[in-house]
Amino acid sequence: MAVSELQVGEFLAALGERTPAPASGAATAVTAAFAACLVELAARFADDDAAVTRASALSTRLTQLADEDAEAYAAFMETKSEEARRRTIEVPEEIAAKADEVAELAADVQSQLRSSVAGDAEAAAELARTAARVARRLAQLNA
Repeated sequence: MAVSELQVGEFLAALGERTPAPASGAATAVTAAFAACLVELAARFADDDAAVTRASALSTRLTQLADEDAEAYAAFMETKSEEARRRTIEVPEEIAAKADEVAELAADVQSQLRSSVAGDAEAAAELARTAARVARRLAQLNA
């Protein structure tokens, strides 16, 4: 079953299983997707429709990347092919790039807020920066 189709508890249980996927790449992508949703929330309070739209799109893509990461790693474990290994690098690199974008968007939205929702934007930025750092490290480890 795709990561995107799992309930949170199911996803957490799947992460703890002794299986090759889902693992840290999927968890990193989902973390960045959570951050994007927090940006979307904060952007709604800031009445920034463009940021709402972009945050929603980033969340959707990051959720897809969680699935792609799990698929890429499973394919590599099965085939050990160079093409499959390359995907285990490309997917985390894209996760990192999207997470960077979430962090930047969070900072932009946070600067527009004067309410307690600014904390949500700040949390989003921190989660996204951490996800980006972890995703870059995963790409290095898979190289």
